[in-house]
Amino acid sequence: MSAHHGNTPAAWTAVAVAMVGFLVASIALMLSPINLTIMWIGFILVPVALVVFVVMNKMGFGDS
Repeated sequence: MSAHHGNTPAAWTAVAVAMVGFLVASIALMLSPINLTIMWIGFILVPVALVVFVVMNKMGFGDS
């Protein structure tokens, strides 16, 4: 394992996108009435974070 494990732009961006997804979904669940469209948009952002990580890693912004 490298000395800077996880401290790459690809990892930070993926975590940020996933956190935004969870935040959007959480806010949608707190609305009255619950907004399912916004909730699903938030849920869809979470796996998008993995795609962002893989793409940025292949572009050279990752550790490997």
